[in-house]
Amino acid sequence: MAAAAAAAVGGPQAPQPELPAPGLALDKAATAAHLKAALSRPDNRAGAEELQALLERVLSAERPLAAAADGEEAAAAGGGGGPGAAEEEALEWCKCLLAGGGGYEEFCAAVRAYDPAALCGLVWTANFVAYRCRTCGISPCMSLCAECFHQGDHTGHDFNMFRSQAGGACDCGDSNVMRESGFCRRHQIKSSSNIPCVPKDLLMMSEFVLPRFIFCLIQYLREGYNEPAADVPSEKDLNKVLQLLEPQISFLEDLTKMGGAMRSVLTQVLTNQQNYKDLTSGLGENACAKKSHEKYLIALKSSGLTYPEDKLVYGIQEPSAGTSTLAVQGFAGATATLGQLDSSDEEDQDGSQGLGKRKRVKLSSSTKDQSIMDVLKHKSFLEELLFWTIKYEFPQKMVTFLLNMLPDQEYKVAFTKTFVQHYAFIMKTLKKSHESDTMSNRIVHISVQLFSNEELARQVTEECQLLDIMVTVLLYMMESCLIKSELQDEENSLHVVVNCGEALLKNNTYWPLVSDFINILSHQSVAKRFLEDHGLLVTWMNFVSFFQGMNLNKRELNEHVEFESQTYYAAFAAELEACAQPMWGLLSHCKVRETQEYTRNVVRYCLEALQDWFDAINFVDEPAPNQVTFHLPLHRYYAMFLSKAVKCQELDLDSVLPDQEMLMKLMIHPLQIQASLAEIHSNMWVRNGLQIKGQAMTYVQSHFCNSMIDPDIYLLQVCASRLDPDYFISSVFERFKVVDLLTMASQHQNTVLDAEHERSMLEGALTFLVILLSLRLHLGMSDDEILRAEMVAQLCMNDRTHSSLLDLIPENPNPKSGIIPGSYSFESVLSAVADFKAPVFEPGGSMQQGMYTPKAEVWDQEFDPVMVILRTVYRRDVQSAMDRYTAFLKQSGKFPGNPWPPYKKRTPLHPSYKGLMRLLHCKTLHIVLFTLLYKILMDHQNLSEHVLCMVLYLIELGLENAADEESDEEASLCGPERCHDSWFPGSNLVSNMRHFINYVRVRVPETAPEVKRESPASTSSDGLGSLQSSRRPKVLQRENSGTAQVFSLVAERRKKFQEIINRSSSEAANQVVRPKTSSKWSAPGSAPQLTTAILEIKESILSLLIKLHHKLSGKQNSYYPPWFDDIEILIQPEVPKYSHGDGITAVERILLKAALQSRMNKRIIEEICRKVTPPVPPKKITAAEKKTLDKEERRQKARERQQKLLAEFASRQKSFMETAMDVDSPENDIPMEITTAEPQVSEAVYDCVICGQSGPSSEDRPTGLVVLLQASSVLGQCRDNIEPKMLPITEEEQIYPWDTCAAVHDVRLSLLQRYFKDSSCLLAVSIGWEGGVYVQTCGHTLHIDCHKSYMESLRNDQVLQGFSVDKGEFTCPLCRQFANSVLPCYPGSNVENNLWQRPSNKSMQDLIKEVEELQGQPGAFPSETNLSKEMESVMKDIKNTTQKKYRDYSKTPGSPDNDFLFMYSVARTNLELELIHRGGNLCSGGASTAGKRSCLNQLFHVLALHMRLYSIDSEYNPWRKLTQLEEVNSQLGNEEQQLEVPILYHDVTSLLLVQILMMPQPLRKDHFTCIVKVLFTLLYTQALAALSVKCSEEDRSAWKHTGALKKNTCDAEKSYKVLLSFVISELCKGKLYHEEGTQECTMVGPISWSPESMEKYLQDFCLPFLRVASLLQHHLFGEDLPSCQEEEEFSVLSSCLGLLPTFYQTDHPFITASCLEWPVPALDIISQWCSEINAFTERHAEQGKALLIQESRWKLPHLLQLPENYNTIFQYYHRKTCSVCTKVPKDPAVCLVCGTFVCLKGLCCKQQSYCECVLHSQNCGAGTGIFLLINASVIIIIRGHRFCLWGSVYLDAHGEEDRDLRRGKPLYICKERYKVLEQQWISHTFDHINKRWGPHYNGL
Repeated sequence: MAAAAAAAVGGPQAPQPELPAPGLALDKAATAAHLKAALSRPDNRAGAEELQALLERVLSAERPLAAAADGEEAAAAGGGGGPGAAEEEALEWCKCLLAGGGGYEEFCAAVRAYDPAALCGLVWTANFVAYRCRTCGISPCMSLCAECFHQGDHTGHDFNMFRSQAGGACDCGDSNVMRESGFCRRHQIKSSSNIPCVPKDLLMMSEFVLPRFIFCLIQYLREGYNEPAADVPSEKDLNKVLQLLEPQISFLEDLTKMGGAMRSVLTQVLTNQQNYKDLTSGLGENACAKKSHEKYLIALKSSGLTYPEDKLVYGIQEPSAGTSTLAVQGFAGATATLGQLDSSDEEDQDGSQGLGKRKRVKLSSSTKDQSIMDVLKHKSFLEELLFWTIKYEFPQKMVTFLLNMLPDQEYKVAFTKTFVQHYAFIMKTLKKSHESDTMSNRIVHISVQLFSNEELARQVTEECQLLDIMVTVLLYMMESCLIKSELQDEENSLHVVVNCGEALLKNNTYWPLVSDFINILSHQSVAKRFLEDHGLLVTWMNFVSFFQGMNLNKRELNEHVEFESQTYYAAFAAELEACAQPMWGLLSHCKVRETQEYTRNVVRYCLEALQDWFDAINFVDEPAPNQVTFHLPLHRYYAMFLSKAVKCQELDLDSVLPDQEMLMKLMIHPLQIQASLAEIHSNMWVRNGLQIKGQAMTYVQSHFCNSMIDPDIYLLQVCASRLDPDYFISSVFERFKVVDLLTMASQHQNTVLDAEHERSMLEGALTFLVILLSLRLHLGMSDDEILRAEMVAQLCMNDRTHSSLLDLIPENPNPKSGIIPGSYSFESVLSAVADFKAPVFEPGGSMQQGMYTPKAEVWDQEFDPVMVILRTVYRRDVQSAMDRYTAFLKQSGKFPGNPWPPYKKRTPLHPSYKGLMRLLHCKTLHIVLFTLLYKILMDHQNLSEHVLCMVLYLIELGLENAADEESDEEASLCGPERCHDSWFPGSNLVSNMRHFINYVRVRVPETAPEVKRESPASTSSDGLGSLQSSRRPKVLQRENSGTAQVFSLVAERRKKFQEIINRSSSEAANQVVRPKTSSKWSAPGSAPQLTTAILEIKESILSLLIKLHHKLSGKQNSYYPPWFDDIEILIQPEVPKYSHGDGITAVERILLKAALQSRMNKRIIEEICRKVTPPVPPKKITAAEKKTLDKEERRQKARERQQKLLAEFASRQKSFMETAMDVDSPENDIPMEITTAEPQVSEAVYDCVICGQSGPSSEDRPTGLVVLLQASSVLGQCRDNIEPKMLPITEEEQIYPWDTCAAVHDVRLSLLQRYFKDSSCLLAVSIGWEGGVYVQTCGHTLHIDCHKSYMESLRNDQVLQGFSVDKGEFTCPLCRQFANSVLPCYPGSNVENNLWQRPSNKSMQDLIKEVEELQGQPGAFPSETNLSKEMESVMKDIKNTTQKKYRDYSKTPGSPDNDFLFMYSVARTNLELELIHRGGNLCSGGASTAGKRSCLNQLFHVLALHMRLYSIDSEYNPWRKLTQLEEVNSQLGNEEQQLEVPILYHDVTSLLLVQILMMPQPLRKDHFTCIVKVLFTLLYTQALAALSVKCSEEDRSAWKHTGALKKNTCDAEKSYKVLLSFVISELCKGKLYHEEGTQECTMVGPISWSPESMEKYLQDFCLPFLRVASLLQHHLFGEDLPSCQEEEEFSVLSSCLGLLPTFYQTDHPFITASCLEWPVPALDIISQWCSEINAFTERHAEQGKALLIQESRWKLPHLLQLPENYNTIFQYYHRKTCSVCTKVPKDPAVCLVCGTFVCLKGLCCKQQSYCECVLHSQNCGAGTGIFLLINASVIIIIRGHRFCLWGSVYLDAHGEEDRDLRRGKPLYICKERYKVLEQQWISHTFDHINKRWGPHYNGL
């Protein structure tokens, strides 16, 4: 078939006759030019037909499709060429035709010239880095590409960089979305004016070709789509088709990038309906087109969509169409009519997991306008293209193409309308998609571009019913996952809620929809339409009610729940996103009086929905026990609109409130939540698992609180202000289950609460009342006051960083609300309440961020515990705030003791809420307060200081907000009938305070103590069946009837409820109130017998307070009314707004306020105080109390014992530390000159930190130092120039390591190895500049056998802390410092030092002989002792510390010379590093801290022991060459044999170490000095030779002469002039100075050498050697290093080393030559040395010269310098390609030592299982790498097999790190932190300072 089709259409092989054969590109161009000419004629019909025919042929849709279906056929049909060839051919044709015969590139350029680029419109995909500037944005979604951002001027703006999650487009140039001031330079000019008109013929061909091309694309899409069969995901097939189409879509995308002119052509093509009709109708005779049209119809049908003309389909509703939505008009109760339970729903695939048992509910289809969900009609290419884009689940390329077109205004409108038309279809596809995350992102990528534009949104809302569509689609989506609500009445509930376990909610699949909805509601014009449309509001409330009561929690009473469901995340997210955020969006448009109508609408429909909800769940008056849901969005809508109405719209509150009965119902569920919070915190829900705590925390968490707890509390405040206060208060105590506790009796029975929960529940109830009465968030505070209060509360809990504050302050979630984070008011409030603490760096290594801490006056006047309690997620934060407050009071001297939470005056109430204060003046509350005061005074159980605090707080609140009703005069006159049945005469707190209560009747268990003392008469049981603590005041005088009336909170509440119901409107009267059948209250038999007792009380609140004062102060009669002394207090009371203090001061404050408010109270207080209070009877101690007292005592004793032990341990540790330190620096004990004749023999004593024993280190039980061995390349990073290296931030700057110390030494060694004998080369230099082994110790010692058993125990204890025991790693048992080896201490007594240090008077010659003999003795390895074994093993450790390549330099692998070189280089490395730690010189002298803990002495012993095993042939021992003249001609005989390295090429410092380590240890001081003296002569000669090479020919000859004249003077050997002239004349004999003419000037340039500059050169040349020698002397012999000025360093060191005779006191300038002491005649030996060089330079003059000049002045090592602003690094590196794999790495990193760019974790650059960073750390730092992670701004340290995150050296303006660049604020370098990092690198202390290490398994 395929072949036939190809023939029919005419493949390229069989050209049709009327066209020139399209063979070569040339022909294509000719054809195109010919067609263009034909079409340009006025009568272009012929040309058009010709073009059509060509296109028919070229763009046939048949070929590629066959390719998709079947490769071979396609190949045949396409005439070979494979599946892709035909498309390429077609594309080539299109390009040619568009260009009309010219070149395609030129055509593109020509079109671009006509681009009126007013908009940027750059489209990006996920993970792109873009910018957002809040200062310039009009829409909150505004974003800019990096280029436009940097081209614009945003200095001082509130901007940030962000990683795009869903993709986006640049808004630069679009004044609908951003302010013009923010446009970049390119898009500022409204450039349409000066762009010339597009010539007609330029784009003429495009207009003809493109429709066919796009149609061809659509045909491909139609053909390629196969409906997935039986729900098998068919992504593979779809992706295949998409891959085939890649080139076509890319071609279109390129067209869009040609600019405005081409876009407008494309717009014409895409939106032209005629074109579409002609091409796609499928009516032509072309079989192919017909087939394709059929496929299109099938696809439409299978999507559950109808094609209007297709009458057949319209009647049959496909099953997948989903249920249609609820009717809107007049069908509010639709939710109540449930359809049959139907679980055969086709989307039930995932209903099974865990939630399968709850059946889905389907709503009965009450068909709404079918068109929204089910009808689609396509009229243009654009519409069908979008349809296929959706069908193929939004391929990225298509999305980008569609978005790239948006800068064209006409297209934008057309596309937006098309998008809206497909909206329902998009969401259906999304719901079924398997890749819903990716798809969501792509959808939002598109929609955010369309809906952020207000003008556009308004237009679509008006013309396309956007709001209707959105709300309907949202409903449709949620309807698929409804279940029956189990709240309240499980059996009969008619309410349905969403099931939070469904994928739709769990995976947040609905977010694209909701985010679009929130986006369009942010436009005022759209929101107004929404608020005016009653039908929409009803539907919306319906939608919200699906969330009302979701995720119901039932308290587990028996065993722990087995499966902790985590559905609560989904529930909270859904309420916040789907309910609260749209609510905030709507509220932001209800700000002014004119919008009152909107509020009334919302409130009206909200109340209707609530009424329906109460009916649906069968709610009467009691909530079902042990259930709680945190989700009441309807309540919250109602509350927030009420608040807005009163605050902004001046609405009368009562006009929008329902009747009392409704208020009672409204208050129940929010109150239930508050009680449940207290229960959860009292651990009553512990069997429900951790997730219930999670819910309680989320409910108050900063992102949720203002949409959840705040509206709830506000609603309760509104209810409390309108309901009967007694009813409200009794409801509160009943909900909190503490009614039974409120009895005067000392024992009681609580039927609903265990005793251990009573106290915390009572605290919860009182705290809730305090919050309810003190919180003013919605009751009168202004926005700024709220912001300030929130900020103070957060800062009081803890110091906060700027970003965490921004996060913790609940800002209005709607972006247009005014309090934008980072807005002006935020910053100004912050600076008013807090001080900034700059980021400090603690030596412990923990890095502090910049923090804000409350100002003193905030603690003093604004700290508000109520706000803190409301906002704490963790209870410990409340304590933390109180601790900080206490500390402040102590420190500022305001209050010494333990303060109570301060009492704070509140913002005045808004008049609408005045009724709230009636709660404080109701008898029920007064009875509760009285009872609690009494109980506290009598020490009943389960009461706490917290309870007392809250009680006093409430009393004080009541006095502050006095009731208006009665003045206290008339209250005192009230007749007996007033107090007939109640405790108190009235409801005014002021008068009730002084009312005495004499007798109270209580119900108590028969076991209670009160019963025993009573006459039998009183035990008659009371006739009321309620188990509440019934009590009544028994006022004996007035008792006229013997019937005892009982006051019960619950009974009282029921009565009130009944009254209210009867009072309320008549239609409610016919509802019968069902009798309560809940088992809790009605089983009197179940509890032990209660009896009635009558207690004599005879107290009033005032008297109780005064007694409390005595009790708290612990003194009798402690209260003395202050007005006795100062009557002024009463006349002009100064009541502070804010008061600190504890309970005593609180009581005093209350009494003073009571006295102020009424003369009667004042009089009564005075009376009470005059009566001497009887002493409080001593308490009888019960057995139980005794037990607790004993326990306390035992604890106290245990604590004391522990303290004592700790103190003892500390002192032991201290003394130990001191001795341990001394071991390493014997200089403390040993004076230099021994005066006594009898040397005291004292052995060095070591303490073992494991077994604690002290003793010397011996052969068989050696002691060792705890050491850390690590390979280091720090030395290799020294450079010789002072200019710091910068991190490269452009392509030009590259870092080359040629000038580093390591590179120079490498070159030198390989040069020597080229020409000289290998073994001799390896003695001439040191290695270890890279990968040298550095040894450091913490100074603690241990027995080596103890250490072994310690390691065993670590190995068995598998809870390892980040180090690997198998590699020998451990932490020092005492100081926990990281270590990996033990360095044995050489047994020996300290006194040896003294013997060896005695100055001897032997001549230089004798010493030289001795040295030679000693070196000649072979070092026999000591007998096999434990010590020698340890020495060997530690040597192995040292070798294994570094990689092989850093220790094998010889040409013959494994030669002993290699080990020899390695060993003395270890010594060199440690000495050089110590020098660097001392700052590069020894001027500071003294024993630095490094010296204090140095282990060099022990290290030298180990090295020497091993080096003595290799004796150097006495022939080659350099010592000979230094100290003896040789017979001539020894070497010249055999030319072939490789030469020894000439002695002048030797590195003198290396020689020093070789000579010393070859001596038997311990070394004698005079031998040491002798070696140094001899080596100095060689060094000096080297300096002269180097100097002679550096200077010019003339200088040389001049010096030669001047020196020669003085040759015979007495001190010729100590005159540098003589020596220099001799060196020059000697070297002239060779070819060293020849062939220089050209090179001379380049080397140094003409420096005129003065004697001073020469002297300076010689000193600098010699100094490094002197420094190392002095350090060595300091460590070997414990001599102090003298300190000095920098300029005298040379002379001081040389005299310290004994080079300068001590009597050498100089007035004339110091000269280096005076230190010389030649062992043999100077000139002879110099001539011998020079002849070696001459022999070499005969052949290799160039190299000979290079080797003479040794650079020895290295500067200290540094890390690369970083730029000031992080953005410069980020912009260069985050898109930089890796040089190895040429990709842009996902996690780019850069090495801060050498600047190499690497892929972190990149598999692309992996070599033998090592990822690139690990590899680089081995090559660059011998195992230590310091990398800056570009995308995270943090630094990561790799040390060997471990790594750690070090932190960031870039901080924002508030001193904070921004890890992972989440906040995207500009970051600046913190120089202090960088210095610390560099310091840790140089001192090798990463392991000690950073604590959090983990293994990296080579994966970084």
